[in-house]
Amino acid sequence: MTDILLGVSASAAIHKAADLASKLAQAGHTVRAILTPRAAELISPQLFEALTGERAFVDEFVDPRGAMDHIDLSQWGKLLVVAPCTADLVSRLALGLAGDLLTTTALALPAGVPRLFCPAMNPHMFASPPVARNVARLIEDGWQLVEPTEGHMACGVEGRGRMAEPDAIVVAVAAWSTR
Repeated sequence: MTDILLGVSASAAIHKAADLASKLAQAGHTVRAILTPRAAELISPQLFEALTGERAFVDEFVDPRGAMDHIDLSQWGKLLVVAPCTADLVSRLALGLAGDLLTTTALALPAGVPRLFCPAMNPHMFASPPVARNVARLIEDGWQLVEPTEGHMACGVEGRGRMAEPDAIVVAVAAWSTR
């Protein structure tokens, strides 16, 4: 099975990330979650540790051993899955910004390591020209898009922007991990 880095950003869909972590671990993958600081305000990193049996990461500057978690994680992971991937994170990844552990790890991944992203955002945000450009840029850069679905959103509107269901993401991971 595969060593998977699961990037988690702050979204109402964050509960699906916990379910995804559990399903991936149950499928035999080793999963290490990297939460953005905002995501860690919505959900405890310890939940991901309990679901995966692996340490979850938020900030590389809290451990007294040094500030090299982004390098260690990027060398360990054989696949990066970002779910949920908010409009903010889509943009930061597309621009190569490195302001937190998740984005620095993504930048430090060796060439050839597969990267999947699972957008989760308001349908108007997902359809906006800047987000569309940044999604296209990520795909151009080799990221695999796991398409969002249509439906009722936490913000009360209907449309395309719901994060794909964890089972669909597990199928996408299986396709990549067998390559």
